[in-house]
Amino acid sequence: MKSVKIPLPIFIAKEGKWFVASCPTLDIATQGKTQQEVKENMEDLMNEYFRDPDTHKPEIESIMSVSLTNIPIDVPEGVLHGRKTSSSATK
Repeated sequence: MKSVKIPLPIFIAKEGKWFVASCPTLDIATQGKTQQEVKENMEDLMNEYFRDPDTHKPEIESIMSVSLTNIPIDVPEGVLHGRKTSSSATK
């Protein structure tokens, strides 16, 4: 069977001792102890997702129309925990 390479966005976040990766396009997620491990786990999960005949697959148009953007918002000081951001440190 022929295959086509399609880049799929994944989001990786550190949650406690774990790195968690999710692929919103496919609505799947996994975890790993390192960023490298979570990337490998996600690649394995994505490959399994497309090989599984019982998993509903999205339309190619919906996969290709995905975009990623950042929306800057004002967050009150003290709401987030940890290091101060550079903008709050200069005030």
